[in-house]
Amino acid sequence: MIESVLVANRGEIALRVIRGAREMGIRTVAVFSEPDRTSPHVLHADEAYCIGPARASESYLSVDRLLAVARRAQVRAIHPGYGFLAERGDFAEAVAAAGFVFVGPSASTIHAMGDKTEARQRMAAAGVAIVPGTDTPLGSGRDAIRAAKSVGFPVVLKAAAGGGGKGMRVVHRADEVERAFATASREADAAFGDGSVYVERFLERPRHIEIQLFGDAHGNVVHLFERECSIQRRHQKLVEEAPSPLLTVDERRAMGEAAVRAARAVDYTGAGTVEFLYSGGEFFFLEMNTRLQVEHPVTELVTGIDLVEWQFRVAAGEALPMRQEEIPLRGHALECRITSESPFDGFLPATGVVDELEVPGGPGIRWDGGIARGMEIGLHYDPLLGKLITWAPDRPLAVRRMKRALEELKIGGVATGVPLLRRIMDEPDFRKGRLSTAYLPEHPELTDGRLAKPEQDALLVAAALLEHRRRRDRAAPRIRRGGGGLSAWQQRARAHRDGNAAADHPAARRTDPLRSNG
Repeated sequence: MIESVLVANRGEIALRVIRGAREMGIRTVAVFSEPDRTSPHVLHADEAYCIGPARASESYLSVDRLLAVARRAQVRAIHPGYGFLAERGDFAEAVAAAGFVFVGPSASTIHAMGDKTEARQRMAAAGVAIVPGTDTPLGSGRDAIRAAKSVGFPVVLKAAAGGGGKGMRVVHRADEVERAFATASREADAAFGDGSVYVERFLERPRHIEIQLFGDAHGNVVHLFERECSIQRRHQKLVEEAPSPLLTVDERRAMGEAAVRAARAVDYTGAGTVEFLYSGGEFFFLEMNTRLQVEHPVTELVTGIDLVEWQFRVAAGEALPMRQEEIPLRGHALECRITSESPFDGFLPATGVVDELEVPGGPGIRWDGGIARGMEIGLHYDPLLGKLITWAPDRPLAVRRMKRALEELKIGGVATGVPLLRRIMDEPDFRKGRLSTAYLPEHPELTDGRLAKPEQDALLVAAALLEHRRRRDRAAPRIRRGGGGLSAWQQRARAHRDGNAAADHPAARRTDPLRSNG
């Protein structure tokens, strides 16, 4: 078994991996950039090291710095989490070359699936249906026009080297192709260091359904059923659930078998996900993610399987703990991504200091968060603050439970997408499982900045209570105290809010192995 691990990531995924590792008796080492010095993942690790400034290229994306910490801390393995370097084959190669265990698939698998055009070729050869399109990168805007006309409009131009909605443009007419090609290529180069772009037919109202996979070094591959990920903004997921409210038993079996064929075609080991588009009773391969997914908790709740534990066991050379027929599917789980964005203002990123954090509780509720009070939320990293997950024996109760949990979740000091998520939980089409990737555009009222009447009423009540309190305070006799009229408790609270206590935080005294004073 692996006895020590460096988690090469930050936020909620780093905290999730650290917690899972510690339960297995694995010594954990965290890394952090200077703004993340007091982040929860830093505090929960057995050791933590600063690896640089806020800029990701000088910290979380610096392979040399990560390997330097791994050597200094004398770990056995490196877990990449998701995002950053998780799907970089060259990182997996560097980890192995340095003598560490990479907790993930092989570098050759990552390379094969990281190139979306090569992935399409391999899937077609394995008998997995793919969306009609090109299987090689386009050389120019004119090539893109010819390919688009051959595939048939509308089409989508997509980055060959990455995903997550970056380097992706939907085009409806031939005269839009060249400009879209240039924009997609430029964005892909900035995001992935590779401006290659290819063309796929754009399916107008598909559902986005993915299959969770696991493989080991002994040739075993299983799937852990599907997740519905259709509610998205800018091709990035907002709400996920398992199982899909759409699939029949036969469709679930067929999709799972197709995903297993895809994994076997690239000798897959570890955790991975095959994403499909479902339309008109058919499903098509979209891409393969060679890592743990953000939405993995919903799979854990409906199967009872700890996916991080499985990752460590497979990385240590063990066989999968269960066979396909032994994996259960029970109840229903939902996940809402809590992001620092303004959903009623075009999802513009939001910044601020978290001055309030109240997490809901009760049966069937899970909070995977990477934030704490006093944390500054900037623009350096992904806006994901945490994930709220609910489980129940059936979907209607899971939705009601999520609605209640979202109402109880309080995050102050920074705008979040929580108000939008609350609206979605009440929306009739969502309640009935009538979903597609066009869900938000087809429900513009959900992102309308003008408040719905219940929200207006709540604000009016709050305003009235505040005015009553102000009048009462003005009428009360004033009491003089030291510290400018503040009680001792209030003075301590102000000091904490202003960040004066940060220097006394345990993480502030942790070591930076990259500085000369060691």
